[in-house]
Amino acid sequence: MFESFGFENVTAPQVTVFFALAIGLAFGGLAERTAFCLRSALVGPNRRNASGVWLIALAVALIGTQIAVQAGLISFADHRYMASDLPLGALVLGGTLFGIGMVLTRGCASRLTVLTGTGNLRAFLVMLVFAFVAHATLKGVLAPVRVWINSFTVPLESAALPGPALFWTVVIALASLVFALRSGTRPSRLLLAALLGALVPLAWVGTGYVLYDDFDPVTFESLAFTAPAADSLFYGIASSAISANFGVGLIGGVILGSLVMALLFGSFQWQSFETPAQTGRYLLGGTFMGFGGVLAGGCTVGAGLSGIPTLTITALVAISAIIAGALAANRVLNASASGSDAPSTTPPLQPAE
Repeated sequence: MFESFGFENVTAPQVTVFFALAIGLAFGGLAERTAFCLRSALVGPNRRNASGVWLIALAVALIGTQIAVQAGLISFADHRYMASDLPLGALVLGGTLFGIGMVLTRGCASRLTVLTGTGNLRAFLVMLVFAFVAHATLKGVLAPVRVWINSFTVPLESAALPGPALFWTVVIALASLVFALRSGTRPSRLLLAALLGALVPLAWVGTGYVLYDDFDPVTFESLAFTAPAADSLFYGIASSAISANFGVGLIGGVILGSLVMALLFGSFQWQSFETPAQTGRYLLGGTFMGFGGVLAGGCTVGAGLSGIPTLTITALVAISAIIAGALAANRVLNASASGSDAPSTTPPLQPAE
């Protein structure tokens, strides 16, 4: 569609960066105001409200994405989630590691990116580690390990969920909406979360239809944080040699959007580490998330909020492993904290942001 606009001095990849920046600004602002976070929905002190926020965003993302598919605007037939050889080993191991890491760091990649914009230096350092390890896993010293783990596959006739897409859309969206509306979350917060969810189909349609150009193609993608974080780190180091892409614009937009909201509503606050042990725990968590996020094919947003609407087995296995890893890590941390009777002068481990 892009070639029909008649632009002469700008290409689709260039416009994609500004499009991603706008998407990121909206996500950063909305996520900062709603405290959007799957970890909080799983193990946080206000799990019910956090679950309502996450699930209504998922419902809107799913409905909007499938409407776009049915309208013929986009198709996931050639998407990597549709690969017939399911990389089960990578999905399970990667998802589990990511889930453990996000509990250790009290935030997944999307939440930590938002927190970076609000002055949280812990989140900023973790995101640097996360991006470095993710890039090393994608294209660096850890790439051979990734390739080896990805070789353990299960053949499938189709990676799409069996049965009509309409059936799964109704089941998942309806269940999510019912829980969200019964979660006790303020209607205003649910509305903001719904707007956040709408960014997913907007990004899919933007990159897969509006900016589609046969002569200068762009990657068909939506909200995600693993590969974008790696791309942003590499662009920051070698911007004179490589061009910015969707991921770079997205990460920059999210940080800027959360910063603006934090300044407007007075929630900006410099925060740092409290103890060396806490620093080590966060760095370990960031490492797990960087390696695991690449193996799983995405984070809680890439494999979850954007992945589930593709209605693929791949996305569901990845997000299920992430959830299982987070719950297991939280249980171990809580058992470790409650199992020690000796007094301590250090703050107790906090399993969720």
